[in-house]
Amino acid sequence: MTLSADRLAALDAFILDLNRASADVILPLFRADHGLEDKGAGKNLPRDTHAAFDPVTEADRGAEAAIRALIAQRFPDHGVIGEEYGEDRPDAEFVWVLDPIDGTRAFIAGLPLWTTLIGLRHEGRPVLGSIGQPYVNEIFIGHAGGARLVSGGEARPIRVRECANINDAVIATTDPDACFDGAERGAWLQVRAAAKLARLGCDAYAYAMVAMGKMDMVIEAGLKSWDIEAAIPLIEGAGGMVTNWRGEPVGPNGGQMVISGDRRPLDEALVSLRRSAK
Repeated sequence: MTLSADRLAALDAFILDLNRASADVILPLFRADHGLEDKGAGKNLPRDTHAAFDPVTEADRGAEAAIRALIAQRFPDHGVIGEEYGEDRPDAEFVWVLDPIDGTRAFIAGLPLWTTLIGLRHEGRPVLGSIGQPYVNEIFIGHAGGARLVSGGEARPIRVRECANINDAVIATTDPDACFDGAERGAWLQVRAAAKLARLGCDAYAYAMVAMGKMDMVIEAGLKSWDIEAAIPLIEGAGGMVTNWRGEPVGPNGGQMVISGDRRPLDEALVSLRRSAK
């Protein structure tokens, strides 16, 4: 079934409402008493394991609850998959995929690099997505009709930029020491050595910068569905591409991922990344 333009427009408007609802919960807790908890506590994991410290705050839980409540009110037949509260009708025709705060470590450190990720699947395929950073008043939204930045009550179209080769590319990943295994880290280091500039610790805000034409590539691994699905329609709507480390579409369960604004540096990076593809 094809999603009609009118229905997509209505859902596009609704995703703005969802971003505002989550922002109302999150912003009062940013750089304030946010009720930090460690979901990794008691798991007896080595301290050098990325999952050993797994933070969650009242903002994460409260924002997802607010988003879910609004979806249930407006579209009670829609399913939801979220980081904090799990799955509800994941096989529905429409399924929202939520990460209320992507970059909780940045959030608790007071850094405005965390984002709210809201994606929508239609019949299993990502069709609409947003990356919101309410502290700097930015919502990036994308779908098959294009991508735009909404800020200060105004919207303007955004598009990826051209990049002739990996030597000209500005690339990013979150934390290569924590998020990559040994082989993955080796592949990252090969790509980083070839790139013009690499930035770390930007989480999903780096995805938005690729869509906006400020960065060229993001390489990640170990992702869950809620870490990436919102970015797929945004990046594709802006003219870019999202693949796994084999150059194939990213599946519904996340995993290894590359976002690129231009096909040419992506093809070069995949030469290294394929060797560590899972």
